[in-house]
Amino acid sequence: MPKHYRPPGKKKEGNAARYVTRSQAVKQLQVSLPLFRRLCILKGVFPREPKKKVKGNHHTYYHTKDIAFLHHEPLLEKFRDIRAYDKKVKKAKAKKNRDLAERLLTRRPGYTLDRLIRERYPKFTDALRDLDDCLTMVHLFAALPAIESEKVQVKRIHNCRRLSHEWQAYISRTHKLRKTFISVKGIYYQAEVEGQKITWLAPHSLQQVLTDDVDFNVMLTFLEFYETLLAFVNFRHYHSINVKYPPILDSRLEALAAELYALSRYFTANSSAIASESQPISSSGSVQIDITKDGTPDESELRLAQLQHQLPSNEPGTLMHLVEDANGEDEDDEETKECKTLFKNKKFFLSREVPRESLLFVIPAFGGVVSWEGEGAPFKEADQSITYQIVDRPTQGHIFLSREYIQPQWVYDCVNARIILPTDAYMVGRVPPPHLSPFVDNETEGYVPEYAETIKRLQAAARKEVLPIPGAGKEDLDDPQNLLVEGIISRTEANEAAERKKKMLALEKQYHNELQLELQGVQYSSSVSNVNKRSSVKDTEAGEESLLDMQQIAEDSTTMSKVVMSRKKRRLYEAMQIGKERKRAHVDLLKERKQKLKEAQGSEKS
Repeated sequence: MPKHYRPPGKKKEGNAARYVTRSQAVKQLQVSLPLFRRLCILKGVFPREPKKKVKGNHHTYYHTKDIAFLHHEPLLEKFRDIRAYDKKVKKAKAKKNRDLAERLLTRRPGYTLDRLIRERYPKFTDALRDLDDCLTMVHLFAALPAIESEKVQVKRIHNCRRLSHEWQAYISRTHKLRKTFISVKGIYYQAEVEGQKITWLAPHSLQQVLTDDVDFNVMLTFLEFYETLLAFVNFRHYHSINVKYPPILDSRLEALAAELYALSRYFTANSSAIASESQPISSSGSVQIDITKDGTPDESELRLAQLQHQLPSNEPGTLMHLVEDANGEDEDDEETKECKTLFKNKKFFLSREVPRESLLFVIPAFGGVVSWEGEGAPFKEADQSITYQIVDRPTQGHIFLSREYIQPQWVYDCVNARIILPTDAYMVGRVPPPHLSPFVDNETEGYVPEYAETIKRLQAAARKEVLPIPGAGKEDLDDPQNLLVEGIISRTEANEAAERKKKMLALEKQYHNELQLELQGVQYSSSVSNVNKRSSVKDTEAGEESLLDMQQIAEDSTTMSKVVMSRKKRRLYEAMQIGKERKRAHVDLLKERKQKLKEAQGSEKS
């Protein structure tokens, strides 16, 4: 009997019972393939990779429980109703009954995804964790042109633009932005909301060229779900800061494409309205009780008055102060305070060629005030209180002496460094310094760029810290042999570190000998110096011999440990060594490029 033989009528077991192929799932649900894809995207059902693929490697597998989960989905019945209704409309158009077709189109059944949002994200933190792709997709479609052939409608583009501006306005208002980076793909942002780091990519504000190798139907299904998710998140965020949602914006500013400024004005108007509503609290600490028409006080007002009497009444408006303190404890952590005061008391003016929307988002998020060239701006270019004007052109015609003219990169570098950088390298017409990514850990990569070291020293100077002297780092104090055995440094670096350490020890020993001779009153002669030199040479030779012995011991121990390893662990170890060699080669390449650049600059100067 074959090994995998199953008698007829016997129940399936193992992977054959746990997984079904995509064609089997479509047949069970009795839907078309596009509708099946749409259901899977909306419900969060994704293909699985079983250890043993029963039907072959060329099939896509789903878990049977996931398919059973889709069986009981109410949205499936709604899609079937819509499909039947579309057939009625098509039939009326085929019979040239235009009135019936228009009447049917006005009563077309619809659906909402609110229940799916609550089902997939039972907690608000879960929704924040899954917000990276959502924000990237929404910002992408906000920059795309409307294409009727691909079903990308103007209404959907405007909705994505509105949602993205609402999110940016909240992040800017609460000062939650942490990192920014300009790349070829677009501008990367990272915000920290309720302890969750959210990173998204916003494309550059340029004319987008659409390609034919993108399936817009799949992307639009994802976008449909992400629009609902982001609307839920914005609703929760706006109510957390006592702002009504959806916001009502100034139509004139919306027409001038100044939605972020309109949202900031909406926030300010809401905060002033809340402040005026809180004024009925009397100065004696008691709450004014509203009397109803029949002469009896309102029950909710009575409860509020009782609570007010239970609180300490040594200062006016104690209840409101406690509410403000509770809100302030959650929001004003150390990092938020630092971000809030970075551009404090600084006014920026944007020229027309700079990325306006990005800078209108970034500068207020760090406490700055910003205006631009055009209608609807809060202040004009001739304002004498402007401290910085951001220009992205080779030369500047008219110049105000009361302000500094800088390139846009200066703002993003200041945000990443959390200090106000010197503006000399970012002046108009100069080649700015390299734009370093804040998402890369230079210490882990093994290569620290020169400008990163400069920024580190400027940060230390701003915090009044003392850094070690360049060239006398931690590797001069650690034992190079231990670092070599642990694989932290290469053999060449270990040799260089050992030589530096031996020289430092020899110089220290010679210095101590000279001090002892001076204390004894013996005159320091050339013969003593010759003896010290010979002894230092002997010590150096002995140190090199010990270094070679330690290298041999390290190689032997590595070989012995590889012998006793299993094949799987040995391959894993070899893969790790290959990764380290690649990283080391990349670092060496960067150092070589840096050296060549320095030589080229030196030859140009000479």
